[in-house]
Amino acid sequence: MSISAIQGKPARSHYRVVERFCHEWEDGTLLPLTRVQLTPETGRTHQLRIHCQQLGHPILGCDLYGGRLLLGTEQAQRLMLHASELHFIHP
Repeated sequence: MSISAIQGKPARSHYRVVERFCHEWEDGTLLPLTRVQLTPETGRTHQLRIHCQQLGHPILGCDLYGGRLLLGTEQAQRLMLHASELHFIHP
């Protein structure tokens, strides 16, 4: 995988802020979080992870694109990216 302005394929995602809050871990560490609704317009591999990283807000728990770098994020045991619905055209 790579990001290339010359050879890469276009990718477009939309996002909407749903909620801003602080999560308190068991050790008392506070982690400011934002829940967003992400809608990929294209379907490139790791598209949502890369777009969030490029916006400066990596997805919590993402080990490839910075979601484990901030203080408190090491306690997230997995990628916090979940599908709420799926749509596809069935032949």
